Amino acid sequence: MKRLLAVMLVSLFGAVSASAMLKTEEKAPDFTVEAALGGKTFSFHLADALKKGPVVVYFYPKSFTQGCTVEAHDFADNAADFAAAGASLIGVSADNIKTQIQFSSRECRDKFPVGADPDGKVIKEYDAQMMKLGGLGPAMSSRISYVIAPDGRVLYAYEDMSPSKHIANTLAVVRKWRKAHRS
Repeated sequence: MKRLLAVMLVSLFGAVSASAMLKTEEKAPDFTVEAALGGKTFSFHLADALKKGPVVVYFYPKSFTQGCTVEAHDFADNAADFAAAGASLIGVSADNIKTQIQFSSRECRDKFPVGADPDGKVIKEYDAQMMKLGGLGPAMSSRISYVIAPDGRVLYAYEDMSPSKHIANTLAVVRKWRKAHRS
C-alpha cells in the first residue's frame, strides 16, 4: 500500500528530489551565471563573491511558485542579517534571465540577486537537480541551500522542499563562521 501511495504521489507531482548534494568540506564548483538584482542584469561569479566572505547559494525549483516566493521573501527579510554577518546571497534556478529580472524586483525585493541557469549546468554541478520521471524536461532544481566558505569549501548543505528552515539554518551557520573568524 505504501509503495502504491508513493507511486501515485510521484505521478501526481511528476518529480522527486535527487537527494544528492555536495558534502561538507567538499570543494564547491566555481560558477558564473547571468544574474538579476533590482531588475538589472550582471554577471555573478562565485569566486569574486567569496573574496568578500561566505556566500549562501540557494537553489529553488521555479520563480513565482508558492514555496519559492515564500523563500525569496524570507531571504529578502533577512538579507541585512546575512550582510551583517559578512555573507552574500544568491538564489539560482533554471528560469531564464527575463523571469529572474522580474523575480529579483518583485519577490526578492531588490535585496539579493537571483541567477539564471536555464541549461541546468550549475544545478547539476551542485547535485541540486530534481529527478524528472522519464528524464524529460529541463534540469529543474530541488530546494537546496549551501553555505560556501571564502576558501571555496562547503560549510553547510541543507535540502528540504519546504522553505521554512533554509533561512534560519544558513544564517546560523554564517553567524557561527563569523564568530570563529573575527579579525
